[in-house]
Amino acid sequence: MAILKVARLGHPVLRQVAAPVPPAEVTRPETQRLIDDMIETMIEYDGAGLAAPQVHVSKQIAVYAVEANPRYPQAPSIPLTVLINPRIIPLGEEQEEDWEGCLSLPDLRGKVPRYVRVRVEAVDRHGKRLEFTATGFHARVVQHETDHLLGKVYLERMRSLDSLSFLREFLRYQGRGSVIQE
Repeated sequence: MAILKVARLGHPVLRQVAAPVPPAEVTRPETQRLIDDMIETMIEYDGAGLAAPQVHVSKQIAVYAVEANPRYPQAPSIPLTVLINPRIIPLGEEQEEDWEGCLSLPDLRGKVPRYVRVRVEAVDRHGKRLEFTATGFHARVVQHETDHLLGKVYLERMRSLDSLSFLREFLRYQGRGSVIQE
């Protein structure tokens, strides 16, 4: 396994819609290696998630997990999940605005509205169909990661740039809260 280089805002791969992974490629060794490397990279940077475009691979693959992560002491535990070709369906109109960050936009935080409850349809790393409902923080993480697969970053979801802060000032003046730093 390897720790991969993370693309930063401005790199074209972050603005492309990622290509779907054909079913025959899901279980191939090179896809499995990419997934393992993404997981290792996410863990190395204490992230909550990572999408393939963030490691310069324009494919619809995302990984996420929040288990005893020091960055999210108040966040509920979310087991390691691999989503391939995910589809997100909002369940209702209710949204909640909360702080987010991103490994591709280091040292920045901003308040982002997200649906509180979403239906997730995807394929796992073994090619098996996944269907589940995510709520609260879990729903936020899933939406953040799938945005990367659509060529979007959280800045585009912000209602206003008034809350955009550097991490140092955020920690000093806003407190830790439930900040997502992939």
